[in-house]
Amino acid sequence: MEKITISTPYIKLDQLLKWSGIVTDGSDAKILIQEGFVLVDDVQELRRGRKCYPDMVVTVKTPQDLKQLIVAKE
Repeated sequence: MEKITISTPYIKLDQLLKWSGIVTDGSDAKILIQEGFVLVDDVQELRRGRKCYPDMVVTVKTPQDLKQLIVAKE
């Protein structure tokens, strides 16, 4: 599980995916989210603007890979 440290109260889901390097741009993040590959705290999330707060776990499950991120406060 990779820890992503933020200095703001929250980070939007699409920004988190870009910040972590899972995707290179917003359109790739949008596709992953819309196709149902992203879970927030083990619940499928289809909103790219979903606010992710510290201690939330984001899981990206694709046919090729599984990555988990935990949001942490700076």
